[in-house]
Amino acid sequence: MIRALLLFLLLTLSLSALSDKALLKRADGFVKSASKSNQFRAYNDYKNLYLRALMSSDEKLKVSALKGIVKSGKRLHIDVSQYADELASIKPSMKYKTPKSKSIKKKNTKKLKVNATHKLKSIRWKESRLVLVFDKKLRNNQINYFTLYDSKTKKYRYVFDIHASMLMRSQNLRKEGIDKIRIAQFNSNTLRLVIENSAKVKIRFKRESKQLIINILQTKNKYNKSVASKIKTPQRVDRNKIIVLDAGHGGHDPGAVGYRKYREKIVVLQIAQELKRILKSRGYRVYMTRDSDKFIRLRNRTKYANRKKADIFISIHANAVGKKSASKVHGIECYFLDKSRSSRAKRVSASENKTDLKDMNFYGKESFLNTLNSHNIVAANKLAIDLQRGALGTLKKSYKGVKDAGVRSGPFWVLVGAQMPAVLVEVGFITHPKEAKRLVSSKYQKKLALGLANGVERYFLNN
Repeated sequence: MIRALLLFLLLTLSLSALSDKALLKRADGFVKSASKSNQFRAYNDYKNLYLRALMSSDEKLKVSALKGIVKSGKRLHIDVSQYADELASIKPSMKYKTPKSKSIKKKNTKKLKVNATHKLKSIRWKESRLVLVFDKKLRNNQINYFTLYDSKTKKYRYVFDIHASMLMRSQNLRKEGIDKIRIAQFNSNTLRLVIENSAKVKIRFKRESKQLIINILQTKNKYNKSVASKIKTPQRVDRNKIIVLDAGHGGHDPGAVGYRKYREKIVVLQIAQELKRILKSRGYRVYMTRDSDKFIRLRNRTKYANRKKADIFISIHANAVGKKSASKVHGIECYFLDKSRSSRAKRVSASENKTDLKDMNFYGKESFLNTLNSHNIVAANKLAIDLQRGALGTLKKSYKGVKDAGVRSGPFWVLVGAQMPAVLVEVGFITHPKEAKRLVSSKYQKKLALGLANGVERYFLNN
């Protein structure tokens, strides 16, 4: 164990000694080799570059790293679909550029000549129809619809190119029985919506002033019935997964005390208990580090998860800011363990870490955090993304103004030592008047827990 740790630290130090440019050059050299071991070296170098890019918010480095991960991963037959999806969201044209292969059929294509003066304001489901709302009235020649079929992957793609731009990030939408729905900025003048499925569907759409309304009609066949049943009932393999939930703070440590003296330790315990109930009803084995108002040291929480041999560890907390900003700052955030350079991540982690780290000096903390690195970081990043998407997707259906505060990395002591992917969810700001009222509401807690449970399902199905 000690020998493995020393080897791991030596590898970490050797990688940190290389500059981003030098490491990228080395990876690009390895990936050209026919040797499988060199392909693995390239894959690991690209993953390290990807983590560096996340920490330094370097978009150019991130794109280069993602390209390398996808390229080397495919050669090694590693599932890199999530990295490919992330790369496509940055440069959608790479994902949805019309192939020239004979196996692709394309119809009804037209060249667009209208400048992108329109902006997409919102996307929502209205019953079974997808409604896109723009800031101005749409014209016929702004919408170009065509279909693609790839006989190799046996995938149907229904593509809408709209001369407009987005006011929000690229998004993946969900509809029961449909494999994937993605909307992204294809280029500066074109917004692209792609509906992808393994079975044929019927698409009907119409313009109504500022709205584009799309009706996705699934054909009634055995495939769709089986897909629907899979979505409603978790796959049998997932029933063997072990999940440890950690309700933050507890006992003499109330956590944040917010609007109307609401206490973080109570709110997060209620949410964790509801999440446990939902996950257990779906067949998972679920344990909690605390199921009552008692204090547990941060280091003992991941020790408990390790003893239970958990597949994932989720620590639930509520965020807080000072009185001056209390009415302005709100939103849901997910963090995974890393030595973050973000001032926001440092502020949040300092608040959550103070119980156990108050006796460590600054240099002690920095030295410890410099040693942090793990193969679980990438998996934890994926888990954080899925939990964030799940919570937001469920809450936005019932509540207005739910804010996506992002997925970030941060140096959280409660996640240190976990031998599995571990994340910390900040379910909202207990200091914000509106969000605090929601957080103590039983109805809101149930919706939030349902969204987090859906995120867990998505993570296990994709990984």
